Amino acid sequence: MNSSPHKSIFKRGAWYVVVQGILIGLILFGPQGSPLISSETLITILQSCGIAIGLLACLIMVIAAINLGKNLTPLPCPKDDAVLIQTGLYRYVRHPIYFGVLLAALAWLLIFPGLYILAYSICLFLLFDIKARREEVWLVERFSSYKNYQARVKKLIPGVY
Repeated sequence: MNSSPHKSIFKRGAWYVVVQGILIGLILFGPQGSPLISSETLITILQSCGIAIGLLACLIMVIAAINLGKNLTPLPCPKDDAVLIQTGLYRYVRHPIYFGVLLAALAWLLIFPGLYILAYSICLFLLFDIKARREEVWLVERFSSYKNYQARVKKLIPGVY
């Protein structure tokens, strides 16, 4: 499959990236909505947990990007010269960068527990699920061993989903 030179950026999945950027922007800078928690003590505990989870999320995203190496692209369509990575964080979850971003959204929700942030985060999860499904259609076409990898390794949340 020859993805890069002959397919437009939108046929390679740029729309997913645009919507992803909008949702991340809304999580970080959009209206937060009604507070989900009113207890100051609980808010302080959740904020502390959110900071720790946020740091872990950043670490996961950086390590996953390093593991992916030259294969890294924001588009779900793999590069023409891509190789299948099943080592590093990719042995625990098929899309560790998406997992890291979802953890970061959870961290933000814990730090700023608002109804809209919860809604944006759920939408981001749904988008990543849809984006990963599309990406995996291309990966199955490209790599004969991808189906076995799918059977062994969870998609978005290690050991869960």
